[in-house]
Amino acid sequence: QVQLVESGGGSVQTGGSLRISCAASPFTFSSGCMAWFRQAPGKEREGVASIQGFSRTTYANAVKGRFTIAKNPAKRTVYLQMNSLQPEDTARYYCAADQSCGQTAPPLTAEAWPWWGQGTQVTVSS
Repeated sequence: QVQLVESGGGSVQTGGSLRISCAASPFTFSSGCMAWFRQAPGKEREGVASIQGFSRTTYANAVKGRFTIAKNPAKRTVYLQMNSLQPEDTARYYCAADQSCGQTAPPLTAEAWPWWGQGTQVTVSS
């Protein structure tokens, strides 16, 4: 069973930056896939970004060019660096993992990912 613990959420103003983290164990970072999702009140959970291995990344159109997902295996952590934040980025952000994904990360749909964290809140004010 993979345990995921998110941290680093908070409140920022429009245009600001924030980095959130997800610690995973037990998990093989070199081969496993990880992703970030978000869910705003009254909305469905949506995929934000995923990473397979250390360099194969996928981003939702809404965050391309602003968000970056990366792994740090030494710290057993995956990060989501979020720049140029907008009020519409306000949501609870969840980390997800798939240890058995192979060479291709699962699609950015919630049902495709077996392991989940509890989430961390990100609030962007105008």
